Amino acid sequence: MAATGQTPIAPYTVANNLTFADLRAALAAGWHDFLAYPAFGLFFAAFYAIGGAVLVYGLVKLGEGAWSIPLIAGFPIIAPFAAVGLYEVSRRRQAGLPINWRSIIWALRGRGDDQVLMVAGIVFVAFSFWMILAHGIFAIFMAESGIGGENIEMLLQPLAIAMLLVGSLVGAIFAFALYAITVISLPMLCDKDVDFITAIIVSLGTIRSNKAVMIGWAAIIAIGTFLAILPAFLGLFIVLPVLGHATWHLYVRAVDGAALDSGGT
Repeated sequence: MAATGQTPIAPYTVANNLTFADLRAALAAGWHDFLAYPAFGLFFAAFYAIGGAVLVYGLVKLGEGAWSIPLIAGFPIIAPFAAVGLYEVSRRRQAGLPINWRSIIWALRGRGDDQVLMVAGIVFVAFSFWMILAHGIFAIFMAESGIGGENIEMLLQPLAIAMLLVGSLVGAIFAFALYAITVISLPMLCDKDVDFITAIIVSLGTIRSNKAVMIGWAAIIAIGTFLAILPAFLGLFIVLPVLGHATWHLYVRAVDGAALDSGGT
């Protein structure tokens, strides 16, 4: 029988007593990890930030600036995979293992069995599907308006505002579904010799057992990522590493039941 505060999800148990204090402690621990090894955080954030900036710039140059909205909205969908290397930094720091570029880059494959890449494939397909959905929502609302996706100003039209409201709702549901299957599964695949299906089941179980707290964590990730994108993606150089490291510590609290230490080590 599982101990008090745990829910059995064969062959693992997950905490069912996470609190918002755990989120604060995870963020503090993530901040300390970033300060201890900033080069890794800045390196992975650079791919995310520069890639996003280039895509948006390209859309604007092509006269399709309005499509930068769904692109930016979909960025939180792929954020968990961008943080895989950060999970490994936190794992090694916590375990007292050597931290070097080779071991961190190699972690992108998980434990050498490509299970992380399987989840990455799901995330890539999901992001592509989100862009297709965004195009479909645009067509439903704007097809008869005669307004194209040439500029941002067209978003001030009444139909465009309705489109944004519907698109935001659909996008939020879609993003939360992806968050639910990746928030625990990706750090778990970096940590344990487990297949991606089991890791996803554990991730969903953690959400189910700690609904309020995990929804709160999803909100922190979404709002933090969105605000970090606004200043020309520059905020991602701080927000992405801290959230990535913090997610590792939340995973440890949820799956291994370890108490979170918000202090530096």
